[in-house]
Amino acid sequence: MVIARKIAYNVLVSSFSKILSTILALVSIGLITRYLGQVGFGNYATVLAFLSFFTAIADLGLYSTVTREISREGADEKKIIGNIFTLRIIISSIVLLLSPIIVFFFPYPTEVKQAIMIVALAFLFSSSYQVLNGVFQKNLAMDRVAISELTGKVIQVLFIFFAIKFNLSFLWIIVSLLINMIISFSLIYFFSKKYISFSLKFDTAYWKKFIKESYPLGIAAIISFIYFKIDTILLSVLKTGAEVGVYNVAYKVIENITFFPAMIVGLVFPIISKNIFSDRKRFWDISNKTFKVFWLFVIPLIVGTMFLADGIVELIGGKGFSASSTVLQILVFSLSCIFFSNLFNIVLISGNKQKKLMIIMAIAAIFNVSANLIFIPMFSYMASALISVGTELFVTLATLYVIIKDLKYFPKVEKFWAIVFSGIIMAIYFFIFSKINFFLLAFSATAVYILFIWLFKAVKIEEIASIISKK
Repeated sequence: MVIARKIAYNVLVSSFSKILSTILALVSIGLITRYLGQVGFGNYATVLAFLSFFTAIADLGLYSTVTREISREGADEKKIIGNIFTLRIIISSIVLLLSPIIVFFFPYPTEVKQAIMIVALAFLFSSSYQVLNGVFQKNLAMDRVAISELTGKVIQVLFIFFAIKFNLSFLWIIVSLLINMIISFSLIYFFSKKYISFSLKFDTAYWKKFIKESYPLGIAAIISFIYFKIDTILLSVLKTGAEVGVYNVAYKVIENITFFPAMIVGLVFPIISKNIFSDRKRFWDISNKTFKVFWLFVIPLIVGTMFLADGIVELIGGKGFSASSTVLQILVFSLSCIFFSNLFNIVLISGNKQKKLMIIMAIAAIFNVSANLIFIPMFSYMASALISVGTELFVTLATLYVIIKDLKYFPKVEKFWAIVFSGIIMAIYFFIFSKINFFLLAFSATAVYILFIWLFKAVKIEEIASIISKK
């Protein structure tokens, strides 16, 4: 139960930090949308999409493979981290040097191209600390990462606030992201010294061997970018900045919630990787409990978004982005699929099925790009939203099929219908009291859901006791 308590502690601390980071991210979006307007925010979203692009092309599967390898018995952590940290810096530096050439081919204003080069520099710092995340995952210390990222986010929001107060240009808003990444990197590097002391290593033979193992995940990262972020870039090329802005107000709300499933699977990834072949019972137990936790969150998330979308969008973007409400109601189903695909992806990686994961993502990417190219000119951001849902649904179902067929694991949820009925009661409550204050409605509906989860005994007392017990 020590492991369970450590996971619970990390989830609580990381969740608290991540929730604050998410709130700050949404505050920054609110400030930026009101300061820059639809077109300006559309340009901002385009620049951030290129940050994701740089992350994807330089990933090479290093992050996930490092986490898996240092979690193995007898792993030489110093050798692994020293080599891959060095390799990541070299790759990121190459991306930085190539960024002016990359943006030259896009029909963006000069200011947007300059901003993309600034985020390429920010990427140098963010990509470097991502390798170190594996150390924290192995030691169940992701709370340190969350606190570091929270600190960086606080400084970023303060910088944005002063940039707006002194009426600074669009580029200064982008510089705030660079400052965030520098601070986050510095803190994470400092915290990592508690768990591992390493130096830069230039073992090219080891690099080749490692990349040979990790490259399928690297290709998967590029493919994942294509179906997860390419819609914003295609919108920026095929439509106006204002339409990119409308789409991305809703998209940023969704994107800022994806930290939760990513955080949970990040914590259980080393345990699943360690036990998937050696201790089948433990693997099933951890995986099923994670699957259940996701259902507990997904159902109220969908219900709440259906009723609160207008208020959420007005709170984040202001009245000028009212069209984003419908986009948000569509994209919440994409987010729901992301919860489960996160879990299924790490199960496949732990089971050495990353090549099949790559094939699934390749099919999803081809569908996503083709559909967006066909339908964006006719239906703009509404097409992108619906295509996003279809893409994520395909990935979730396809990865589940491979897990069942190849790894003989079928996820199960105890008291599933109790969770569903609690969600239905929550929806009825929303319908009856839809006219009351936005915040009161959101909090009271959540309380109703939790109450019926308890009344239906969807979460057992033993499950809670297993976490807090000292025995």
